[in-house]
Amino acid sequence: MLTRRSAFKAAAGIAATATLGVSQSAHAADKVLKIGMDASFTGADSESATRVANGAIIAFEDANKAKTVKGYTFQLVKLDDGTATAGQYDPAQAATNARTMVADKGYVAALGPQMSGAGKAMSPILSAGNLAIITPSSTNPDITDPKFAAQYRPNGKAIYFRTVATDAFQGPYMVNYLVKARGIKKVYILDDSGAYGVGLADAYERQCKAKGVEVLGRDRLDPKAADYATILTKVKSLAPDAVLYGGVGQAGVKLAKQAYEIIPNVIKAGGDGVFAVDFLKGVGFPAVDGWYASNASPHKDDTNKETAEFSKRFTARFGVAPDDYSITCYTGALAIIQAVKTVVAAGKTVNRDTVRDAIEKVNLPHTLIGPITFNENGDLKNPVISVFQIKKDTTHPLDDVDAQYHYAGVAPQV
Repeated sequence: MLTRRSAFKAAAGIAATATLGVSQSAHAADKVLKIGMDASFTGADSESATRVANGAIIAFEDANKAKTVKGYTFQLVKLDDGTATAGQYDPAQAATNARTMVADKGYVAALGPQMSGAGKAMSPILSAGNLAIITPSSTNPDITDPKFAAQYRPNGKAIYFRTVATDAFQGPYMVNYLVKARGIKKVYILDDSGAYGVGLADAYERQCKAKGVEVLGRDRLDPKAADYATILTKVKSLAPDAVLYGGVGQAGVKLAKQAYEIIPNVIKAGGDGVFAVDFLKGVGFPAVDGWYASNASPHKDDTNKETAEFSKRFTARFGVAPDDYSITCYTGALAIIQAVKTVVAAGKTVNRDTVRDAIEKVNLPHTLIGPITFNENGDLKNPVISVFQIKKDTTHPLDDVDAQYHYAGVAPQV
């Protein structure tokens, strides 16, 4: 979605980990509105988490400086759902974070989480507290599917909004792309046992069968296991055209390294869980070369003036280029800002109830990822899936996401 040709700087930067606070001198009379930022700041996806959160920091800094909502200052508060024990996101910690926000009436909205497993744990708790959250990257469709409303939004109203498409689109559209672009006829499917990975793998499997692609088998990886050689040897014996992986970096990094040794010539593809600096750096070349990854948002490169300006500002602010979901988080923050502005303009009290209602009706016709409006379930009305392939570019740092993930195009809907 965002092409960035600036080099990755080895020091991620102290500023890149900073939470947006409130100056003691600026806006002293303003009412402070707390916005939670839940992400996996510990574990395998920590670097991506920081870049995602930094998108929100930019948005709220801009709003506070410009006094976009007169009389109010936004304070972004980070909540880490990753744990050292899990090595990545931890649903139990995500639930704790949700309870922390619900218990504090100072929180009027939230952003995050990165991961759908965290989202499933948080959603019913947030529903009980009527606290709206906008995720920039979690894509499991169950959380917003009305069939599961009793489980994930027991109070009835939508509280889980997205600035990305769901896996109901990401999985099938990637299969469509591989059928058209690579002519795949036989696949093997793997997932990492997490909510996101299983949901994406389910979507792959359904679409493969719908498109007449033979599913040779499916296995579930233990993200904490060190060795997937047995499974990959079995895959090799079946000679698939492609391996489709549903999951994130903890299992994905090890899978990619070992797949390079055992099935080097098989097409390999994943979702946005393998579109990340953590995956690129963790696997390294040559093992990572050739992997396909989808992204649950539109793609724009630096030929777009506004996108280029955002990239420039972000890099100057944090000393590191933005990740693709930095922009969807930035956009989610803009939606919250617009919602608060709407509440104030209507002369209503700014609280989580009025802000939730306003988020549901947000209409941002022009953002870096296109128009933002939500349906009655909290999903985007205009889902777009982009496809990328990792191709080694020695003219840029090998851990530069934008230089190494080459845009292949919009994934076809049929």
